[in-house]
Amino acid sequence: MKSASSRRSVRLGDLILRELANMLLEEVADPRLELVSLTGVKLNTDMSIALVAFTVGGGEARRKEALEALNKAKGFLRSGLGRRIEMRSLPDLRFAFDDFLEDMVYGKPGLPDR
Repeated sequence: MKSASSRRSVRLGDLILRELANMLLEEVADPRLELVSLTGVKLNTDMSIALVAFTVGGGEARRKEALEALNKAKGFLRSGLGRRIEMRSLPDLRFAFDDFLEDMVYGKPGLPDR
C-alpha cells in the first residue's frame, strides 16, 4: 500500500486514530481488546484504506487474539467513525501489529547487539 504524505491525509489519520482510541476505551466491550494501544494510522494515496497500527503485550498468541478481535469489530468501529467524522466516504480499516517498540527494546532479529 502506497501511503499518502499530504498534510490533509496526516490530519485525517490523526483524527481517525483519536476517534478509534476513544471508541475502544468507551464503547467496545471485547475482553481481547484490553490493553490494546493504537499507535498510528496511515492512509493510502486515494484515502480509501486506513492501515491502523496497534501494540499489545503478551506474546504472539495475544497479538493474534487482538488482531482477530479488531477485525471482528471492524464494522462497528467504521460505523462509529461515520457518526463521529463527517466524510463523503470512510476508508476501509485494516489492522496490523506495530513491532517498532519491540525492535527498539530487543533489537531486530539477525542484527548484532552493540
